[in-house]
Amino acid sequence: ATLLAEFGADVIRVEKRDGSEDRFVAPVGEGGEGALFLQVNRNKRSMTLNMALKPGQDLLARLIGQCDVFVENFKVGDLDRYGLGYDDIRAINPRIVYCSITGYGLDGPYAKRPGYDFMAQGEGGLMSINGHRDDGPGGGPVKVAIAVTDVLTGMNATVAILAAVEHRHTSGQGQRIDLALLDSIVHFGSNQIVGMFASGEVPGRWGNEHPNLAPYQVFRSADGHFIVGAGNDGQFRRLCSVIGREALGT
Repeated sequence: ATLLAEFGADVIRVEKRDGSEDRFVAPVGEGGEGALFLQVNRNKRSMTLNMALKPGQDLLARLIGQCDVFVENFKVGDLDRYGLGYDDIRAINPRIVYCSITGYGLDGPYAKRPGYDFMAQGEGGLMSINGHRDDGPGGGPVKVAIAVTDVLTGMNATVAILAAVEHRHTSGQGQRIDLALLDSIVHFGSNQIVGMFASGEVPGRWGNEHPNLAPYQVFRSADGHFIVGAGNDGQFRRLCSVIGREALGT
C-alpha cells in the first residue's frame, strides 16, 4: 500500500478504534509516533473504526464498495466473520481487487496460523544460507536485519495488484489475490533451490564469501573493510592489474 501511495493512489489506512500498535514502536520521534509507522504510512490518509460492531462493519463495507483495491492482513477467516470476506465484498463491488496477505496462504495445513517475518526467514530457508560458515567463528543461522520477507511480500502484492488492475481494464472483473509470507521468501531463494536440484548439494552458509565466484568477499585493511567483487575472468584480470599483480591474472 505504501508503494501504491507513492505511485499516486489515494490510500486510506483503516485502524482499530484506539489506533494500531505500530504507531508506537520505537524509535519514537518528537510527535510521539514510531519511525516504522511514519515510514510505511507516508502519503496515506487514515481512519479508525470498531469493526466488532455492526455500524463499523457497515461503514467499512460501504468504503470498500467505492474502492478499486482492498488490502487486508488478517488471519484467514477473520473478515468473513464480519461480513467482509471476498464473496461479501464482490457482491457489492464486482470490480474490487481484493488482496489478502497471510503467513501461509488461504488454504493448506498451516493456513490458520499467524505469520511473522522471522519465522518465514527460518521456514523458507533463508536462514540456512545466511550467516557465517558453520566451521568458522560465529557460524550458524542468522536472520536478515531488515524484515525482508515483509518487504518482499509487499512488493509482490504491488505487482499482483497492478496486474489485476490491468486485467480489469479488459475484463471488467476484479480478482482475489492470495499472498503468503512463506511463498515470497521461498520464491526469493529460487536460484538456490534450482542450484540444489542441479548439483544434488544442499546450499550452505558462506558469510561474506561466494560459493561460485572469487574474489567476491570482504577484506580487512589498515583503515577499515572493503569489498572486492570480480564476477568474471575479465574483471579478475583488471583487478590484478590495478593491484600491480598482473601475473595472477593468468
